Amino acid sequence: MVIQENISLQPFNTFGIPATARYLVRITSQAELEQVIQHPVYRNNRRFILGGGSNVLFTKNFDGLVMKVEIMGKSLVEETTESILVTAGAGEPWHPFVMSCVEQSLGGIENLSLIPGTVGAAPIQNIGAYGVELKQVIAYVDGIDLDAGVSRRFTRDECQFEYRDSVFKHTLKEKFLISSITLRLMKKNHPMVTHYGAIKEVLNEKKIDHPTIRDVSNAVIAIRRSKLPDPTLLGNAGSFFKNPVVDVNLARSIQDKYPSAPVYPIDNQFVKMAAGWLIEQCGWKGKKIGRVGVHDQQALVLVNFGGANGEEIHQLATEIQQSVLQKFGITLMMEVNIL
Repeated sequence: MVIQENISLQPFNTFGIPATARYLVRITSQAELEQVIQHPVYRNNRRFILGGGSNVLFTKNFDGLVMKVEIMGKSLVEETTESILVTAGAGEPWHPFVMSCVEQSLGGIENLSLIPGTVGAAPIQNIGAYGVELKQVIAYVDGIDLDAGVSRRFTRDECQFEYRDSVFKHTLKEKFLISSITLRLMKKNHPMVTHYGAIKEVLNEKKIDHPTIRDVSNAVIAIRRSKLPDPTLLGNAGSFFKNPVVDVNLARSIQDKYPSAPVYPIDNQFVKMAAGWLIEQCGWKGKKIGRVGVHDQQALVLVNFGGANGEEIHQLATEIQQSVLQKFGITLMMEVNIL
């Protein structure tokens, strides 16, 4: 276990923002984590747990300890005739993990293909895409209580999953380090989710009437690649804002004026609206301001065209929020972690 000093964070965030950590430690095992917890640097500094850096925006240097989670490993835990429990270390890159499950025809996370980040970050955000959320397949989450220094396991209910939310994002933020997650995936009789977004359209174009798990994964990958920029080529953190949940009456008033406004029912009182559509209606899609801007294929994605700092991205996000609030009376919530 080595604690490094004054380390650049630019390679560790997909926005490619230049920032420095006063201290940084790479954690590859629970034993290393236990050593870190006993170290004076850990006890005397604020801390930030970092995974793949795909959901963070550094607006300044971090004057504390960055704990870079790199715990690897995959294993099969338990198996029945229809399902299987699969465990993955928190440091495993998410998309390759999904692909390893798809290759084994294990169903449940194929709609979550090509999402950036690590396995350990997935339950924090309760990642979701194309009609599927992680909470639907989570069996349990394992990790370390950073205050008590003891292992703890959270069941699905104890994770308190909500839309892009969990107990790890609020009550236990920087107090619990996820070391692994375990998913229950289907070996057979897996219900495909193909009605959301453009999946059905892509399958129809390929003349696939009875899609396999791999077919659905391939369709999702094709859609995401057509809309979302590769962070290795253009700095971004994927969707910057959450899709807002609004009162049904407000949504109806917006649809009266904009009949094509996408609305997704939740219950009798609330609906979900597409944040990207709201941003696009305010004229932001494809707009460039200096070194930052909004992607020309997906208005939810803010990009660093090169050389930008975190405050420039944050300022752009704030201006977008203000314009959507002024035009539609809706406050967009940032999905990205701002530091």
